Amino acid sequence: MPKLVDVSHQITDGMTTCPGIPEPVVREGTAVPGAAPGHGDSSGRVTMVGATGTYVEMPAHRYRDGADLADLDLARVAGLPGTVVTAASSHEIGPEAFGGLDLRGRAVLVRTGWDRHWRTEAYGRFDHPHLTETAAKALVEAGAVLVGIDSIGVDDTSPVAEGARPALAVLLAAGIPVVSHLCLLDQLPEEGFTFFAAPAKVRGMAAFPVRAFALTD
Repeated sequence: MPKLVDVSHQITDGMTTCPGIPEPVVREGTAVPGAAPGHGDSSGRVTMVGATGTYVEMPAHRYRDGADLADLDLARVAGLPGTVVTAASSHEIGPEAFGGLDLRGRAVLVRTGWDRHWRTEAYGRFDHPHLTETAAKALVEAGAVLVGIDSIGVDDTSPVAEGARPALAVLLAAGIPVVSHLCLLDQLPEEGFTFFAAPAKVRGMAAFPVRAFALTD
């Protein structure tokens, strides 16, 4: 029987996605002044930045003329045949991780196991697993249509990197959405599943949380 597997983190009030990202504020039953009868209380209010929890990044996050969430073709984030690639390296993940794999038209989810540190100080350490620029180029050349990872992101965030985001730049330049902060990828097979990670259709936003999940065969 097909099975649904949720691979996204929960968003809660005051949680930390990673150091430096503002914490979300979640309020339930927010009063709405002047609301129509029967609608005095809304279903709640969330104040947060787009890069909260498990989120997708669009080309506009890096490029001024790039597509944002409202431009997103659902075919790029929903109903995609998926492949899980388990990274052998605990730090830099190079192109050899994807060698010999047929990735054309697929969502490539990189499993590092870093999600085990979620909501701990260790999660934000600079030695988190990430892709090299050449690995990102290999994924573009292989025809991947979405790339996801279960760590902070696809790039090195250590001080020595000086804020450069070469892997993200390569992927977004190719129009490939990037999903960061996935989890529980060990519950998915290497192949034989369909992946979904659709965000809200917000004009002017380049990153937004998703409910990422897989439907296994």
